[in-house]
Amino acid sequence: MSKDVIILIIEAMSVYFIVLWTHSLRAKVGLGPFYALLGGVTAIMSWVTDAGVQVQFAGITFMVGSTVFYTSLLLGVFVVYVFDGPRATRIAILTVAGVSVMTPLIATALHFQIRISGYAPLGHVPVPSLRINTASVIATILDLIFLAMAWEYLGKPVLRMQLWLRSFLTLLGVMWLDVLLFATGAFLGTPHYSSIMQGTLVSRLVISLFASPALYFYLNWQNRKTGMAFENRPVLSILKELSEIQVELNLAQKEIERRKTVEREKEALIQDLQQALSEIKVLRGFLPICAKCKRVRDDAGYWLQIEHYIQEHSEAVFSHGICPECVEALYPELAAEIMK
Repeated sequence: MSKDVIILIIEAMSVYFIVLWTHSLRAKVGLGPFYALLGGVTAIMSWVTDAGVQVQFAGITFMVGSTVFYTSLLLGVFVVYVFDGPRATRIAILTVAGVSVMTPLIATALHFQIRISGYAPLGHVPVPSLRINTASVIATILDLIFLAMAWEYLGKPVLRMQLWLRSFLTLLGVMWLDVLLFATGAFLGTPHYSSIMQGTLVSRLVISLFASPALYFYLNWQNRKTGMAFENRPVLSILKELSEIQVELNLAQKEIERRKTVEREKEALIQDLQQALSEIKVLRGFLPICAKCKRVRDDAGYWLQIEHYIQEHSEAVFSHGICPECVEALYPELAAEIMK
């Protein structure tokens, strides 16, 4: 076995270990570091692929970006879907897709900046190919969605498939689907399309045989550690989850608008109440009143007629009259006439 192949194996095992180990820390630090690692691996994969780094062994060409880093991404999204569900997987897919788009754009911007500045070309920054990178982004997104669907389909109870076989077939299926999508999108119409397709299919089979034990070991280890049984979700759960996002966002927007309306109505009601309270004067507490003349003593110590005091401390307005008892006492000769 050549030195290049040994280095390739050690490199792949190291990256596999880092990705799976970071995911195993999610109970302590959450999935944030794991998503960041996926983004970093995606960027490295894009640059190494654009640079065309490869290893030849037994007539098979192993692209380092595909063999090491793309496989690591598949393992990462694989385990996050199995253990953390479609929502977490959606974030992982968006992370990979976003970095896949940004990396060639950044490389292009760097080359453009160097060119207009008059410096020598950046030999250590590969020049991205629009066709290859576009095919890579589209193929990666479809691969990761297919991964979730294949895992659920092969996990149907009627199939009674062993875990090791289920994980291997899922991984191999994704690998071969990626070959069909990526090679067709990137190289269809070129003279080497058929040879690239055949060689890549064989190399992906070898990679799947090599990566499956690491995946199987991790699935078993995490299953025993967490005591969580593998959930049997619907085959289209990952697509259903994606479609439900828009519904949830619409409902959230409607709820926000409803709460804003209620808040505006509440503020208007508060203003009305404050306005009403500002127009109301209420008499409270004890009022010192003379037992004979019925004058009321105010806060300054003055004795006021009761009607004068009430007019000053309320909105009441008095109109004077005379009661029947007072009529008889003051005008007895006219009482009978007045009381008619």
